[in-house]
Amino acid sequence: MTGPKNIDDLDAVVDIRELAKEAAVAGVPVPEVVAAKGWLSPINRRRLALFKANRRGYFSFWIFLALFVVTLFAEFIANDKPLLVKYKGELLYPVFVDYPESKFGGFLAQTDYRDPFIQEEINKHGWMIWPPIRYSYDTVNNYLPEPAPSRPAFLMSWEEACRKYPKGVNDPNCVAGNLNWLGTDDHGRDVLARLIYGFRISVIFGLLLTVLSSIVGVAAGAVQGYFGGLLDLLFQRFIEVWTSIPTLYLIIILSAFFVPNFWILLFIMLLFSWTALVGVVRAEFLRGRNFEYVRAARALGLDNMRIMFKHILPNAMVATITFLPFILSGSITTLTALDFLGFGLPPGSPSLGELLKQGKVNLQAPWLGLTGFFTVSIMLTLLVFIGEAVRDAFDPRKTFEEG
Repeated sequence: MTGPKNIDDLDAVVDIRELAKEAAVAGVPVPEVVAAKGWLSPINRRRLALFKANRRGYFSFWIFLALFVVTLFAEFIANDKPLLVKYKGELLYPVFVDYPESKFGGFLAQTDYRDPFIQEEINKHGWMIWPPIRYSYDTVNNYLPEPAPSRPAFLMSWEEACRKYPKGVNDPNCVAGNLNWLGTDDHGRDVLARLIYGFRISVIFGLLLTVLSSIVGVAAGAVQGYFGGLLDLLFQRFIEVWTSIPTLYLIIILSAFFVPNFWILLFIMLLFSWTALVGVVRAEFLRGRNFEYVRAARALGLDNMRIMFKHILPNAMVATITFLPFILSGSITTLTALDFLGFGLPPGSPSLGELLKQGKVNLQAPWLGLTGFFTVSIMLTLLVFIGEAVRDAFDPRKTFEEG
């Protein structure tokens, strides 16, 4: 009988022996002790401990996660519609339902809750609860204290910020939620609201592109590495030709025919980003396909798909996972660059790249460029720190030294 073939198997044997000793002392069945130990294997528990030990990456993960979760509820934080309205005894939910203005005595198809007439009508027969920021990403402030782009509100006095309202500082709309705390762009839109929505769309785009490109890249690398031979040779030549196509030029050409939206842009980027992980996965499969446990699986009659994705892939994913945070940061940077050049999301969409472009065009409004720069810098810095922590956690030398 042969012993364990790798350190993972050895860890499992040692852990089972320890559990058996604990079970014998406590007089309980081994499965109950295994359940009490949790669902993580010993090596994964060490990896998690190493990830937590990198304090910079660990705290960066929680900060980034908190920012992303907050922006997921952007409609409840920055919106030009109230969260809740009580009108003539009826509760209304403008965030979820578009009510016609005829419901409040008007005639438009969609209610403008910032209209003084609508506000007066609702306040006369009920009340409204507004979000903290009373602007959506495309809301134009018609009461700017100065021509757009307007300065941030914290650089003005209260009287300056409210001087365009009919009653000045005594106007009921002159409240903190109606002030532009990070200023406005050259269209009079609130920068803070666009920043919140832009952060969300950038991260969602990056996550989707990272997940989809990883799925395609891992599958392609697995097929190449496992079967090898002529298939691997032809696939490698295809990848070399495919990666030589300039992605930016292709997007510029396609933009001449139609305006790319979120999904079209995601599909175009996916066509060229899936190659990032092919080389890593291919190398792992080339190395693992000749291991003894793979030969034993073939001898037992297991089909190729099961061997590839149930037995070899878990070992190959160790190297793959370390690349994911860096692929995510690259995806976000790509979208930001395309939006900055004007070939990304449709005009008017909330975007960090568009905010940076606004800063470039309006040099007299430095708050635009500084806001976009610091947001992108902080986001990418957090992702780099997370990537470093993940890399340390999956580093075999550090993992086994801690064991």
